[in-house]
Amino acid sequence: MPPPRKVDQLPPEIRDWLQQTLRERGFSDYVAITDELNDKLVEAGKVVSFHHATVHRFGQEYHAFVRTQETASAWAQDWMTENGLEEEAKRHNVLFQMVTALAFKAMEAKMGKEGDEIDPKELHFIGRMLKDIMASAGIRQSMLAAERKQQAEKLDAAVESGELTADIAQKAREIMGFS
Repeated sequence: MPPPRKVDQLPPEIRDWLQQTLRERGFSDYVAITDELNDKLVEAGKVVSFHHATVHRFGQEYHAFVRTQETASAWAQDWMTENGLEEEAKRHNVLFQMVTALAFKAMEAKMGKEGDEIDPKELHFIGRMLKDIMASAGIRQSMLAAERKQQAEKLDAAVESGELTADIAQKAREIMGFS
């Protein structure tokens, strides 16, 4: 197993500063960021220094991670909105964010590894987690379908009993989104 990268051994506060600075500067200006990083390390009494190519490589990896997180977050929000789950999404948003963050942390840890260093069991667990999320979405879809069927049956019964006309029942179906 290769030794840990120097960037991964940074003190948490300096690593957080580096990530924040990279975001603020649009993942550019690596030479200046490297100089500032090395100054911070000297101030902290660390005997390690970085070359701008190392910071650039880390910045590109981190940028890819940030883009992936943003894309996943946007997809999740769009998906919940498209499926009419806005109210439920408000109640379950924290849980979904926790699961998503966990999956992305696991994927981030794998981004720096070579193919022969990745444990297939870990990939299995990530896949299983995503499968479980999708199964949960499928269960919710089934519940919505059953609810719509029940509402449609109530409308049909109201038409048969004369409480509603067929036109009004059809309009109600259109309004509720299951015409």
